[in-house]
Amino acid sequence: MTAMAYPALATLLAVFLYSVLMMNAGRCRGKYGIAAPAVTGHEGYERAYRTQMNTLEHMMVFLPALWLFAYTVDATWAFGLGLLWIAGRIAYAIAYLKNPKKRGPGLIVAFITQAILLLGALYGVALLFVK
Repeated sequence: MTAMAYPALATLLAVFLYSVLMMNAGRCRGKYGIAAPAVTGHEGYERAYRTQMNTLEHMMVFLPALWLFAYTVDATWAFGLGLLWIAGRIAYAIAYLKNPKKRGPGLIVAFITQAILLLGALYGVALLFVK
């Protein structure tokens, strides 16, 4: 097994998490009678939708940062940080669905992890130009 299997697994887990959040938003759309294309209506649906969309917004930074970090710094560390990001996003989703005001800890864990991956990737790519 190559070291790149680890960030690949983190990627699959992140996509699986997003898929669960997407299905939950769809389930809530039906449960609360929110007809497409509306994205507002019942607070339960709006929480599910925002949890899904916020995760998607963050994945646009997380996934490239994860892979660039894995390639230029260390794949095993990228995997560990990827798992921490996923744990933060799960905590964020659970809290946001119950009470949006309690989403902070999960968001902070995921954001800091994402920042470490991004800054590490920036450093790693910069080293490629120096060598």
